Amino acid sequence: MTNKELVLDFIDHIFNAHDLTDLDRYMRADYKQHSIGVGDGRDNFRAFAEDFFTQDPYMDVKRVFESDDNCVAVFFECRFKTGPSAKVVDMYRIEDGMIAEHWDVVQGLPEDDALVNGRGSF
Repeated sequence: MTNKELVLDFIDHIFNAHDLTDLDRYMRADYKQHSIGVGDGRDNFRAFAEDFFTQDPYMDVKRVFESDDNCVAVFFECRFKTGPSAKVVDMYRIEDGMIAEHWDVVQGLPEDDALVNGRGSF
């Protein structure tokens, strides 16, 4: 499985299916996190995700970029059952076939996304 395939599979099975059963298959135990409010390690990610899933998020992937240095960036719309959507870029570093590190940039979206330069955010 390529790094890109690993990250897309992770997003689909963990985030979109809201299923943490196979988290150990995707993420290293010593996972490093650069997001505010989320601690390092797989157990801290699990605690974050369990709370995050109460908002019923869905990641609609728009673009994926894979670098030569084992990093994958994913550009997506994060939609919620209630509340506004967000435009997100997640970047993952892969080590030995597992997610080892994560960074993100999140921007809230207006209700009328067409207002963004007349083209929308995506």
